[in-house]
Amino acid sequence: MQYTWNDIEQYVSVCTHCPLSKTRHQPVMGRGNHQANLMLIAEAPGEQENQQGLPFVGQSGKILDNLLRDCGLNREEIYITNILKCHPPGNRDPREEEKEACFPYLKYETFLLKPKIIVCLGRVAAQHIISPDFKITKQHGTWIYRKNCALTATYHPSAILRDPSKYESVKEDFCEIVKKL
Repeated sequence: MQYTWNDIEQYVSVCTHCPLSKTRHQPVMGRGNHQANLMLIAEAPGEQENQQGLPFVGQSGKILDNLLRDCGLNREEIYITNILKCHPPGNRDPREEEKEACFPYLKYETFLLKPKIIVCLGRVAAQHIISPDFKITKQHGTWIYRKNCALTATYHPSAILRDPSKYESVKEDFCEIVKKL
């Protein structure tokens, strides 16, 4: 069966495949340009995203917007999503069963988008998408290639909230991503 963006959004809106569906305010489907060459994948929606049903609308979203702007991009040119579509309580790391329950939605998003570049934002996304032993501190900005797609990872924008000194390093990663586009 061939799914459409509307189909995936419908499935996500009524999903009950894991216990997070009972505690969410709104599921958070990916957003952006459906013809984008660049796909950003983070781990899970935060509290602001949970309230609004949109990815990266809180403080991390402002940092992401600054990073994109500093490297000559904006949200209209990219597609951004999360592995999980529901907010884990207390911003805890997603559990394995939660990631597995949501992963088919991410696969469909990726299938429909067919990005040339996938960027994992943060350790959790990188370990789920690139390699289970991915070390964000040592491997951010490195590239691998899989199924006609270049993959890399960088720190999640929330890491910059905790440690503003990471901004320049993440900006360098993003500028390299733009060069590769």
